[in-house]
Parts: sequence; C-alpha cells; structure tokens
Amino acid sequence: MFIHIGDDHVIQSKDVVAIIDHSLISSSSIIEEMIVSQRKNRRVIESKENQAKAIVITSDVIYFSPLSVYTLKKRANMMTTLNKLEDFSEEPME
Repeated sequence: MFIHIGDDHVIQSKDVVAIIDHSLISSSSIIEEMIVSQRKNRRVIESKENQAKAIVITSDVIYFSPLSVYTLKKRANMMTTLNKLEDFSEEPME
C-alpha cells in the first residue's frame, strides 16, 4: 500500500523504516549524523515550506514531512486496516 506523507510525496508503506518527530533531531547526535550523511549523498527530501514536523526514513531516502507523526501513523494504520478487510462486494452479474 501507499502512504501520502505530504508535499505531494507518496511512498510505499513497505519501504518505511521509521517515522520520528522532527524535534528529536537536535537531541540525538546519531540522527543528526545520519541526516548530514544522507544530505551529502542527496538522499534527503526537505519539506517545501521548511515546516517539517516529522522525518520519514525509508530504505533509500529521508523525507521531511509537514505532517505530524500522529497523522502519519493514522494513515499507515488505516492502510493496514484496509488490507485486512474482507471483500464483501457482490460478484458481477453476467
């Protein structure tokens, strides 16, 4: 399934490694180092208006999302729930 993470970015949910709060960047030197390293490799996609609330880490790219961690979590959970629903649609009539 796919998740819309804001700024016209849609990613596959299977590629998501982590979704973390943007405010944690300054409190973790490991996260800072990872982002600096990925910026050098041009694998960071910043939020258009520089209003990032969350960082979405995928297997290839780091996205700065204007959506909150809570909103992204709800979207990811919604996709999981939709995947688990049984198909109760009627068979097409011939």
